[in-house]
Amino acid sequence: MGYAWDGIRRRPGRSALTGLGIGLATGLVVLLLALSAGVETSATTLAYSSGVDLLATSSAAGNTSILNGAPPPIPGSHPLATEVPAADPNVAVASPWLIEGLVFGNGSLWADANNSSVPFGWEPTSSGAIGWIPSDNSGLETPALYQGTGFTAPGDPHYANGSFDGPSTHEIVLDQALAEVLDLRVGDAVWAQPAAPPSAATLPAWYAAATRFTIVGVSAPFWLVPSALLSFVYLSELQSIYSAASNATDYSTLVLIHLTDPTDPAGDQARLARAFPALSFFTLADILSDIQHVVNVYRTFGELIAAIGLAVAALFTTTILQMSVDDRSRELALLRAVGYRRARVGLFVVEEAMILAGFGLAVGLPVAWGSGLAIDSFLRRTVTGLPAGFSFVSFDAAVILAGVAIVVAVGLVAAVAPAARAMLLPVAEELRAP
Repeated sequence: MGYAWDGIRRRPGRSALTGLGIGLATGLVVLLLALSAGVETSATTLAYSSGVDLLATSSAAGNTSILNGAPPPIPGSHPLATEVPAADPNVAVASPWLIEGLVFGNGSLWADANNSSVPFGWEPTSSGAIGWIPSDNSGLETPALYQGTGFTAPGDPHYANGSFDGPSTHEIVLDQALAEVLDLRVGDAVWAQPAAPPSAATLPAWYAAATRFTIVGVSAPFWLVPSALLSFVYLSELQSIYSAASNATDYSTLVLIHLTDPTDPAGDQARLARAFPALSFFTLADILSDIQHVVNVYRTFGELIAAIGLAVAALFTTTILQMSVDDRSRELALLRAVGYRRARVGLFVVEEAMILAGFGLAVGLPVAWGSGLAIDSFLRRTVTGLPAGFSFVSFDAAVILAGVAIVVAVGLVAAVAPAARAMLLPVAEELRAP
């Protein structure tokens, strides 16, 4: 090891550049691994803490994956809240949810429209909307209220046991990001329609046809639909915005199921699939598997970039070690002449490569750590609607060990050709050389 250190000390500038090259390549790989690990870990943690043990969608059009775009509508949604628990006593809650898009206009834009003084750059705000039965979500992790008391009526009053002639509450909860965009607070009014007005001149007519809601709460972001501006209303009232609500149009997008005993979700999945052949049921493992597939696609591109960086670092290190062997060829030949075996001379080169790789590790891990924290902080400030606890990076033990393994591999691969050259130097010719 002393001989390897001596070679490095003789050429400090070249050695430093080599260590830096290995470090930057290693840092890039570790950062990419930390990013993918962060998304996977956050998704898994949020999913398993959500209370959702099974998720149902319509099986129409061969829907077999939760990530196959927008799933077909589930008809007869309100009765499912009682029919699913009746078919499987282990189901504690079956909550139908309708996920649609709405366009919102606030009171100040309404006043400007009525005064014909709409400012330049006017634009109602598009947002995701979730229709649900607020009192039927026991056991499910729903967004915490930051402000307001939330929905006041139990059940779904407008549904009125299937008649759809009950009173509409016109209550709505906005997540904090949407409330900030619209500059609204609890008690304010907000208007919603499925489509945006085509021009400023049509704003008065758009407001006249829109549904007026009163804000009863401002909530935290939602784990199920991260990085989105969201609103929450009663299921039947969201259905009414899109069509004349009736049993024929009683549809939803998803049914979230919470089990009393979640230890065997696959058994409940099979039982419910037999009872409801028109629905597709997914366990959390199914959902996370689909998410993992998407993450793997992006990870593949990252691995290609990382592989190129590591190949360049290995070639650069090989070149530096070859130069080191050439510079000390007479010394190495002399070592052979005084009795050092070929393997021992080759080991000197490998030791030098591993010391340089160690320098790279000392540079790469801090670079990856600092870059990861900076990227995570930037994305948290930039991406709205992230759930609490979501992190884009995770430097767990597997990521750190992968970084160490990569550095060792680069050092060993880079040392192969220079070590072979050192072992095969012609001793007599090197010693006779001037």
